[in-house]
Amino acid sequence: MNSETEKKIQQLQIIEQNLQNILMQKQAFQMQLMENESASEELSKTKKGAYKIAGTIMISASKEDLEKEMKEQKDVLNLRIKSIEKQEKSLREKAEEIQKEVMKDIK
Repeated sequence: MNSETEKKIQQLQIIEQNLQNILMQKQAFQMQLMENESASEELSKTKKGAYKIAGTIMISASKEDLEKEMKEQKDVLNLRIKSIEKQEKSLREKAEEIQKEVMKDIK
């Protein structure tokens, strides 16, 4: 195996590691999104205000303020997930390309 092929294999390994990191970030954001949606659903069932956690204390807040804040958080999480999905797609395409090159080099 020549040095060029070895470099491509190293690149492929780095891409795979980056892909794993991105998938972990995506999973974390998806979990936050699920928590947000669950909290929003519970908030919609209440008629009065609720509490939000700020650091180590709970603060009383109006239902409308909390709904607005949760919607903004949901929008940010969705944007982050979309961004990560673009990165994931790009890395997968690059990995496939390098993998094809390596297989061609090996043959």
